[in-house]
Parts: sequence; C-alpha cells; structure tokens
Amino acid sequence: MSSRMTGGEAIVESLLQHGVDTVFAIPGVQTYGLFDALQRAGDRIRVVGARHEQACAYMAFGYARTTARAGVFSVVPGPGVLNAAAGICSAYGASTPTLCLTGQIPSRHIGAGKGLLHELPDQLATLRTLTKWAERIEHPSLAPALVAEAFAQMHSGRPRPVALEMPMDVFTMTAPVAPLPPRAPAPPPEVDGQRLDDAARLLRDARQPMIMVGSGAQAAHAEVLELAELLQAPVVAWRGGRGVVADDHPLGMTCAAGFERWADTDVLLGIGSRLELHWQRWPNTPRALKIVNIDIDPAQVRRIAPDVALVADAQAATRLLIEALRRDTPPRPSRQREFEAVKAATAARAAKVQPHMDYLAAMRRVLPRDGFFVEEICQAGFTSHFGFPVYTPRSFVACGHQGTLGFGYATSLGVKIAHPDKAVVSISGDGGFMFGVQELATAVQYGIGVVAVVFNNHAYGNVRRDQQQRFGGRVIGADLVNPDFVRLAESFGMAGHRVASPAALQAALERALGEGAPALIEVEVDLASEASPWEFLTPPPR
Repeated sequence: MSSRMTGGEAIVESLLQHGVDTVFAIPGVQTYGLFDALQRAGDRIRVVGARHEQACAYMAFGYARTTARAGVFSVVPGPGVLNAAAGICSAYGASTPTLCLTGQIPSRHIGAGKGLLHELPDQLATLRTLTKWAERIEHPSLAPALVAEAFAQMHSGRPRPVALEMPMDVFTMTAPVAPLPPRAPAPPPEVDGQRLDDAARLLRDARQPMIMVGSGAQAAHAEVLELAELLQAPVVAWRGGRGVVADDHPLGMTCAAGFERWADTDVLLGIGSRLELHWQRWPNTPRALKIVNIDIDPAQVRRIAPDVALVADAQAATRLLIEALRRDTPPRPSRQREFEAVKAATAARAAKVQPHMDYLAAMRRVLPRDGFFVEEICQAGFTSHFGFPVYTPRSFVACGHQGTLGFGYATSLGVKIAHPDKAVVSISGDGGFMFGVQELATAVQYGIGVVAVVFNNHAYGNVRRDQQQRFGGRVIGADLVNPDFVRLAESFGMAGHRVASPAALQAALERALGEGAPALIEVEVDLASEASPWEFLTPPPR
C-alpha cells in the first residue's frame, strides 16, 4: 500500500526494510531532506557523525568488514564524495559491502555545467568508476526499488560498494511511495562438477599442498579448517585472510611461516584470495606448481590463470571439495610436529624485528581472543601482518591493497559501533594518525570506546628508510614535527597515556580497555632502533 513520503523518507524506510540500524553521515545543504527523514525516524535508526567525509566512509567500511552486513554512509555531493573516495576504493579492493548515499544539485540543473555549489561534471559517472553499481533516484517513488537493487548488487557475487544519489529537490519532494521487501541476492554460480573432480584429483595426488586464503574465505572458515586437516595442508593467510584458521592451530600460518613451505609446494589451493603472495611477494615459484582457485568472481580466472578454476561461493565449493576427497582419499598422517617446528623457527627469526614484535606481543596478551585489532600503514602495522597472532575470523582488520595512510582510526570507530561489547584496538603511526586525528572528537562525542595506540617515531618511517637505503640517504618530506599526543587526547576529553616500553604499553592498554572509554596511548619509538619487517613481507630470492 502506498503512503505519501518525501524522497528522504522513502530512502530511510527502505534502509529500515533492509535491516540497516546505523548510518555514518555528515549533513549538508544538498542532503537536508535525507537528514530530516533520519531525524524523524527517531530511534529506529542511529546516525553517527564524523569530522571528515573520509571518516564516514571508513567507519562504514569497518562496520561492514567485521559483520559482512552493509555499511551505510552519507556525504554531500562533489567534494564530499571525492573526500570519501578513498574509503569507497578500499571497500572495492577489499570486497566489502558499503553503500554511499549522496545528494545532487537541483534536478533541472544537472548536466548544465553552471557551477552550482558542489557540482561535479558528471558525479554519477565518477561514482560508477569507483563502485560496483551506482544510480540516481529521480523521484521518491523510485527509491524502494533502487535501494533494493543497491543491496542486491552489494551482496551478489563478490561483495563490493555501491552508491545512490538523489537531487536535493527530490529529497524534499512528496509523492505516493509503495514500500518493497528486500530482494534476494543473485544465487552464486553452480559448482562445475568436472572441474571439481579435476581439483580433487590434483589435491589428492599432491604431496605438499598449500591452502592460501583471503577475505573471501572468512565465511568458510569451518570448511577451510576441515579441508586443511583432511589434506594436512598449511593454511596461509595474507591480510584479509587472517583468522580464517587460528594462528595457534598447527595448520594456521602467517605469510612469514608459509613462505618456509613455499619451495616444496606442488599444489596451491586459493580460496577467496587474490593470491598476491604467489604472484607478487614470494620469489622462487616452484617449477611444477599447479594452482586450483576457488573464487566467486569470474574475473579472477583471467587474472590468475589457474590450472583449475572453480567459480563459486567459497563455502559451498570447499564443502563439495571435502566431500569429493573423503570418498577416496585415505587419511594422511599428522604433520603437526613438522609445521609447529616451521612456525617456531620462523617466530625465532622474526623476533629480531624490534621493537615492534615485543609491542605486538604486549598488545596480544591484553586483547581478548575475540577482540578486534585494526592495523595501519606504519612499521607496527606492517609487522603485525606476520607478528600479531590472530585467532578468530574477521578480527584482524586491514585496508587491503589500497593501503590508505590514515584509514585505521576511523575504521576502528565503525568496528566498535558494530561490536559495542568487544574490545577494539587501533594502531597507527604518528604520520598516519594525523590524517584522521579530528575523529578523536567523534569518539568522545558518541562514547566510542576504541583504544588508539599511536607509535611516534617523528617520521614517515618507511618512506625515510627507503630514501636512505635506495636514494643515497637524500631524505625529503619524511621527517615530522608532532603535537603532544597525550595533551591532544586530553584536550578532546579522553584519557591519554605515554609509554616507552612493551611492559608499560601492556599496563596502559589493560587499564584503558578496562575503563571502556575512548583513550589514546602514545608509544615513543626511536626511529634509529626500528628494524625493518620487509624481509618477511617480500622475502628475497633464495
């Protein structure tokens, strides 16, 4: 049955139909009608503001990354959309379902190029280059169908961001609107039986199989572990795959430990992974290597060119692969001792990456097993890819291949909003943290109890090292002058702590998490003492 609604109300009611409980948003003149509708919806939907549009996008990213539900955000058109673009790109690259809601100039002026406030030459075209799907809602009555399409697009196949824009006059236009129920996503591709048999045969005959997982395997974590135990194969995770198999399980390996098994690998099974370790980071590809790849995105077949490609849902295909192997694969002897020795030897070698291995160990001792750890583009963040043990799916939050400096703190706020009862720790370098330092105000305003750990070496440390080692020591633009982070945190109204040792960090973090309020811990780091983590991230040829 139709009801008269404004365009803004039609969008809000459609979001509620799709189970949306939170919108990360900054209001502006072209979206006033949307925000009025959000206000009138009352406690049926929560609005969490920010101090920069990029933070809105990254809060939605963190929310979606750790829940697999849509992260919804709203920004003004033009510069607002462009400011949010890094977060949209990160969601695209990291296969994360986010919805950007934005405005437009008045309908009658779109495309005229008159230079109205926040006008872009073709905003919709711009959004379509950044997202999986984007559309304009030109009348309130069209909102339910287009919102339903947006959600179906987000969750069909490879999850990725989408966008909807509405002209500012349509947000306040009133018309009869008929609500629509959510549409089911498109069904995943059916598993090809012949290719499944081919994949099973390769794995059955493999003497040294390896499983490599990415974020596409997070929902299949139980199946991945069952398959790994059946094959007695190590499960190697890179960024998005951390936590699919716990690092304290004998078969769970970081990229550093996994590389130690690479030279002997004869069959590589990729599950929901771009296989970046194989084609970019790890040298010495085994000459006779065969590749089996499970991915819902058919484009991955062209990019990776595996010997056997299963274009399918990771959970469904892995389950079928298990069933096929169980029919005629005899039990394999346990390799627990062998793999634990590999992991122990790797950990002993990686222990030299100081001081960050010790700082990461201190944080791991405090953070609950199911707590969330949001990494950043900094020396501690790079080290965490192999030096921070992860035990549960989706609990290690990374930016994916976009590697946006400064994404971490805003992302962690979205994680905490999604998981208010779980501990959330964000780590940043001093350079990256200053990209989003204003969001300390957001944390205080909304009582978002994230603990920010800021490693302060007064430099863009990785840039400085590269300039010194690769460009004859000619350092430019890498040294930084910073504020007093403790006093800065206190000026925003949160607790601030300064530490200079792993033991002091452990104590401060334990206290901050116990208080459950926003807090900042500055870790003073001597730049000259930082060991490079890169031999474990991109190993040299052997």
